[in-house]
Amino acid sequence: MAGALTDKHVVLGVTGSIACYKALDLASKLMQAGALVDTIMSYGATQFVTPLAFRSITHRAVVTDSFDPDSEYSVEHVALAQQADVIVVAPATVHCIAKLALGLADDPLTTTIVAAKCPLVVAPAMDGNMYDHPATQANLATLQKRGVVIAGPGTGRLASGLTGVGRLLETPELLGHISYAMGKNGDLAGKTVVVSAGGTMEPIDPVRVITNHSSGKMGYALAEAARDRGADVVLVTAPTSLPEPALMKVVQVRTAEQMWQAIQSHLKKADALIMAAAVADYRPTEAADQKIKKADDDLSISLAKTTDILKSAKGDFVRVGFAAESQNLVENAKAKVGSKQLDLIVANDITAEGSGFGSDTNKVTLIDRELAVEELPLLSKYDVSNRILDRVKRLFRD
Repeated sequence: MAGALTDKHVVLGVTGSIACYKALDLASKLMQAGALVDTIMSYGATQFVTPLAFRSITHRAVVTDSFDPDSEYSVEHVALAQQADVIVVAPATVHCIAKLALGLADDPLTTTIVAAKCPLVVAPAMDGNMYDHPATQANLATLQKRGVVIAGPGTGRLASGLTGVGRLLETPELLGHISYAMGKNGDLAGKTVVVSAGGTMEPIDPVRVITNHSSGKMGYALAEAARDRGADVVLVTAPTSLPEPALMKVVQVRTAEQMWQAIQSHLKKADALIMAAAVADYRPTEAADQKIKKADDDLSISLAKTTDILKSAKGDFVRVGFAAESQNLVENAKAKVGSKQLDLIVANDITAEGSGFGSDTNKVTLIDRELAVEELPLLSKYDVSNRILDRVKRLFRD
């Protein structure tokens, strides 16, 4: 599946922490995302994990020595620095962070970083007391001032047996930071994009709800694609099984009313509102306090309309709606453009192969406010997101 890392050259720096084993998973996921990965290991890292492990995953030689006469690179720190789209140090030890802050270049990794002009991501991993030390905090602050993306650390059980801050972030979070680092100065930098996702849940009683089919994948892909192009993203999401994307504001809601209130509170600064959520059109007029017991008689539930968020949203921002249809796709979508005063609507036929609920792909038709129609081929939801964002960018009220 295409994404921000497809065909990108990633230099992965691994330093001497017990968290080195997690770097193997990161290397694997980078490869699966379509990246070319070159690994540089410090001496300490080789004491925890062998270079062969990384070579087996990346199918590339692993650099451990600045003066290796058998290397495919004539001068590693120059060759890799010139080729890299991003350098990621994961895990980054206290010692490595201190060297980077001072600009030292005494091993293959630090010399490569000093010679590079591409984005740098540093993912600390250490004991909590080491992380809290004033010198470590000062060094991290120095790196941040230079534009380095600091990924974590996370909180949890540490190798020392203690619980606290200092864990290397999990792979999905690291991938989010890497994508962000490469795109933070992208074509949507300085813009705020509000995205909704998931299917709202309207309670009938404490057990039952009225909801819509929605995995949330399209909305999450839109939020991540906007982040990867430099936008400040607010993701308002109904319950899903997806992990929270990194480096954006995530607001968790359940009902249509909660989603409306959350979106409304962020519209003042919004440049675009993209409503990918499957918002319930109706809700029970009253939710029972206790579980409704099954009886022999039929059950009738009185329903009231929920707030139409796109119709109710006020402000000078680009409005993008979605229309999931099972028939008369273009006709029904065009009607919504006028009734909701949309700048763009994304219509998808839920019966089409590859476009069903929960799939990683989507086949959509874009219809603008002039009712011009553009039918896209079957694409990954991330690629669909970028095609939508291309249109949104042209609509910004600059």
